[in-house]
Amino acid sequence: MLGAMTRPRKRGAPEGEKPFWISYADLMTAMMTLFLAAMAVTMVAITREVQKEKNLEVVRADEIREICGGLQATFASHPFINVDCTDNRISFGEAGRFGHNDYRLSEAAAKSLAQLVPVILQAADGELGRKWFKQVVIEGFTDTDGSYLYNLDLSLKRSEWVMCMLLDPRRNSDLQLSEAQLQRVRDLFLAGGVSFNNAKQSKDASRRVELRLQFYGQDERDAGISRPSFHSPDDDRCMLQ
Repeated sequence: MLGAMTRPRKRGAPEGEKPFWISYADLMTAMMTLFLAAMAVTMVAITREVQKEKNLEVVRADEIREICGGLQATFASHPFINVDCTDNRISFGEAGRFGHNDYRLSEAAAKSLAQLVPVILQAADGELGRKWFKQVVIEGFTDTDGSYLYNLDLSLKRSEWVMCMLLDPRRNSDLQLSEAQLQRVRDLFLAGGVSFNNAKQSKDASRRVELRLQFYGQDERDAGISRPSFHSPDDDRCMLQ
């Protein structure tokens, strides 16, 4: 009687009846998990690369500030030379002012350039300078009197006159450079007219010259610049009179 009351055990499903394929929901869950894992790895890689670029740019900015800061410290007490490391520009105060409709600078500007240029060349040839220093753009400015093309021509002459004071000993006897230094001036300094695109509050202050320090970007510092080779670089004579 006890045996009759005992319920028979259920037999397991035959092996052939067990499902072979996983369910659609399980398949989608697995695929989503793989996708999320791949995205996480990609995001980590991208974040690391972005952080690396940021770190490199911070290093670049610090080293450029160190280059400019060295120039700034050297001329901190100079009566005319002002080194601005925020905009990476060098101005000359009253010594860098031009007369109305004139492109020649005073003797004070010649003496200031004679003191400044060797220091710039030394900085450019230093360890950080060789890494980041690209060029020095000579910018001659005008006031707003006259036409645009007239002022453009005048600003070009003003920047060219400064270049003459660097390369032609007849224009600046205070600046004594070796042939190697003269070649570095040709490599680094660039005369560029700016017209009246950055006028000051007064017309007298607008008629000025400034040096703009340019530095390589993070990806271009090893590219260098293709420099022209002139037939007779040791015979530079200023064409302005």
